[in-house]
Amino acid sequence: MANTIISPNRYVQGRGELKNLPEHAKKLGKKLFVIISASGLKRVRDLLEKSFENTGMELVFEEFQGECCETEIKRLGSRFQENKCDLVVGVGGGKIHDSAKAAAYYQGAPVVIIPTIASTDAPCSALSVIYSETGVFERYLFLNSNPDLVLVDTDIIAAAPSRLLVSGMGDALATYFEARAVAASGALSCAGGKPTKGALALAKLCYETLLEDGVKAKLAVEATVGVWIIVAVINDIVIITFLEDTVMSGTVNGSVSIGFEDAAAIGVRTQRLV
Repeated sequence: MANTIISPNRYVQGRGELKNLPEHAKKLGKKLFVIISASGLKRVRDLLEKSFENTGMELVFEEFQGECCETEIKRLGSRFQENKCDLVVGVGGGKIHDSAKAAAYYQGAPVVIIPTIASTDAPCSALSVIYSETGVFERYLFLNSNPDLVLVDTDIIAAAPSRLLVSGMGDALATYFEARAVAASGALSCAGGKPTKGALALAKLCYETLLEDGVKAKLAVEATVGVWIIVAVINDIVIITFLEDTVMSGTVNGSVSIGFEDAAAIGVRTQRLV
């Protein structure tokens, strides 16, 4: 069995990168269907609209209704078609990301993911977690590919509440132990092949970086200083953890990840991160 790693087509991370979205997205589409919460729209609308001036590209904003469910995904698809858009953009947190990826999947359109918080590795995955309208888990939707572009503006993420960064650290810490369990079992990964040594090395690097820099990053967010240390932790949560996840087995990960994540969260709390 081959060793396999999957990833987004392009990953861009840096300070103030949101204003460069037109340059990054111009090869993917001209009329962008932007899925975003009401509060998120208040924060970034002016910046986005200004950045798209005189580009020949168009923005269509669509307010997310709060749950990644079949009803919302179908509604978003209908709105995408009504507005004759050709590119889906998800701006926000995990449920917006998953809804954007699912809507793009069903519409056969490319998708750009722009996280505004670093609480999970959802931005990079080829997976959407589908819930009922009342928030009860229903199923996983495995997608044909990872997002076409993941754009991470570290200034925006650094401005989010520190508890969300801590949540992402707990998720990232758990992945190291999941990766070891999958590798030891000899199971196939979600990418459809055997784990690679590179992914396992990244898992260890992520774990060690979080132990070294996690507390400092949390304090830096609260003090609005030290962006460099925040960036190191964002790297771990958003992209390195995702690359580790390519070693995850659906069977093994499904059976042990919840326990590991709970344990990791407890460990984070005992380190006085919250």
